[in-house]
Amino acid sequence: MTLLYLILAIVAGSLLSLVGGLILLKTKKRRDLAVMLTLPFGAGALLAAAFFDLLPESFALGDPRQLLLWTLAGFILFFVLERSASWFHHHHAHESARIKNASQRRLIITGDLIHNAIDGIAIGAAFLVSIPTGIITAIAVSAHEIPKELGTFALLLSRGWKDRTVILANLATAAATIVAGVTVYYLGADSKLPVGPLLAVTAGFFIYVAASDIIPDIHEQPRKTGTIQAAMLVTGVIVVGYVISLLGV
Repeated sequence: MTLLYLILAIVAGSLLSLVGGLILLKTKKRRDLAVMLTLPFGAGALLAAAFFDLLPESFALGDPRQLLLWTLAGFILFFVLERSASWFHHHHAHESARIKNASQRRLIITGDLIHNAIDGIAIGAAFLVSIPTGIITAIAVSAHEIPKELGTFALLLSRGWKDRTVILANLATAAATIVAGVTVYYLGADSKLPVGPLLAVTAGFFIYVAASDIIPDIHEQPRKTGTIQAAMLVTGVIVVGYVISLLGV
């Protein structure tokens, strides 16, 4: 039953991202507005999941001092990955300007594939703790994935790919989330994976994404836009925090 919930949570999040991309990419104005609002909301969702759910759950499974080191390790790990390969967050305008040919399109797809696999690992590890923890993690991941997928859709379409090709590429990379999530769940159930450190590393990843990428973008916006985005970030924290309390995590 837990495995079924895991798969359903991933599929629901992937379909939501796909449908959102199809609807909002019809006009540039809608897309820009959607990204402006959903990006900070996704950051708030990630922060709420990290501080209200993943870290407390990991602390219950081991020594908090050691697990905080794993959180820091996760933060640094994803910093190194981003610096070395530019895998994450292809929605930025300055990245769009660098994407000029097919090899760079393949880099986007490869990055999306790896990013989705990491999301699957996070969700799988969370479901090893409990179904509510897994659902919260899936919600936070989905809240962040929607604007990311919008950006990926826009870039691939602007580089000459047709709608159908972009949709098929999105479905293919989304499969990585399911494969990674199911694999981690099975490995954890059979061989006792270090769930505490996995949750702590995931929390570090969530904190990194919000603090190093999205929040600095908010500071760079004009005052009115930045204020709206700051409100959306706080809203994301409140909404996901409320869901966590409802689920009794």
